[in-house]
Amino acid sequence: MGQLTKYQKWAFVLPLIAVLIWSLNIAVTRYVADYISPVSISFYRWLIAFIILTPFMLPKVWQQRGLIRQSLGKLAIFSAFGMVLYQGLAYTAAHYTTATNMGIVNAFVPIFTIFIAYFILKDKPNLFAILGSVLSFAGLIYIISQGHLSSLLQQGGHWGDALMVVAVTFYAFYGVFLKKWQLQIPLMSSLYVQIAFALLYHLPFVLWFGLDGINASNVSSVLYAGIFPSLIAPLLWMLAVQAIGPNRTSIFMNLMPVFTAIIASLWLSEQWTIYHSIGGVMILVGIVMAQKKTVKAPARMVESAH
Repeated sequence: MGQLTKYQKWAFVLPLIAVLIWSLNIAVTRYVADYISPVSISFYRWLIAFIILTPFMLPKVWQQRGLIRQSLGKLAIFSAFGMVLYQGLAYTAAHYTTATNMGIVNAFVPIFTIFIAYFILKDKPNLFAILGSVLSFAGLIYIISQGHLSSLLQQGGHWGDALMVVAVTFYAFYGVFLKKWQLQIPLMSSLYVQIAFALLYHLPFVLWFGLDGINASNVSSVLYAGIFPSLIAPLLWMLAVQAIGPNRTSIFMNLMPVFTAIIASLWLSEQWTIYHSIGGVMILVGIVMAQKKTVKAPARMVESAH
């Protein structure tokens, strides 16, 4: 029993590292936006992950082909929402907003998930969820308007932040679909098939827009995106879910905007302003409220990397 407790304490480091990797990836996404197109980095990211996984996963997927064939349509939907729409819009948003704002908007996944689950799963949100969501949304509007709500109405808001909101909405749909269907397929096999679908989805965009070359200015970012947030972070997250449970693991996601802001400040010289502080506190308090006494987070929601 003592060994189990010791292991569980050590396991709390796993989601912390995973969230740090995903937070750094948001900063990487913003940094590399000036050196490579959204289509190119998205395609290269999943291509690298697919190449690395293939020697390990292809034999297993072939053995499980009967089980996987029954769920191909659902895996295709997972891939479309979690990897292509979410990631593609996030890479596009990076051209028009800051990594700090991207990290803050990304924290809205639990909020959007609650309300999408209401329409798809008929999971009725409680009072905490409703009040927390209103508070978080007010905080988001405050940040997007940079503390001046009148400027939001005059300028039409920030397109990058708006794109990121749409991206996060797609990811919330992805999480709800995972919970709705709960496929009985091993997590890594599911991830591998989803990546394969993601590459197929990218082909029309690659043919239409073309691919930017990999060069000295973007190669490190492309390799990081393909390895760390796509493979290592999800694996650490899954191990954490198994060791300490999905509820305790999911709490660490609330650290993502904090980590992202720190990394963006140190690396990209982005400024953390008073409106980030006020809006950020409103958002985090709202998220904690919204998650209070709600339905348990699905353990499998990690299948698509951030």
